[in-house]
Amino acid sequence: APYKKKLLEVTERSLHLGIEQASAGNRVHDISNAVQAYVETNGFSIVRDLCGHGVGRFLHEDPSIPNFGKKGTGPKLKNGMTLAIEPMVNAGKYEVVTANDGWTIITADGSTSAHFEHSILITNNEPEILTIC
Repeated sequence: APYKKKLLEVTERSLHLGIEQASAGNRVHDISNAVQAYVETNGFSIVRDLCGHGVGRFLHEDPSIPNFGKKGTGPKLKNGMTLAIEPMVNAGKYEVVTANDGWTIITADGSTSAHFEHSILITNNEPEILTIC
């Protein structure tokens, strides 16, 4: 269906718009706002119950990187930070639920969803994508 192609394109583009904001001196929610604004302008919704995160010795570390937020707020980004930026976009409403297996996340309204992710390192004040082969 054409809307599925658009959903994938918008989700992937929102990831790159978020990455563009991952510069030293910016704030976490600069990333969040770039993702949210693009997704919602294109008629989709952004999942609020799941987010990106810092990357270090453990799977999920601070800071949390939500995919929605007010520009200019949140922790300040610094050189040396490694972040997982991961927009999760729904064709319908933003609510999600956990399936009966206790692990799988699905949309509450049964709509199609898309997810793209990169880990980035902030170096020389700019983002460097670490997860491109």
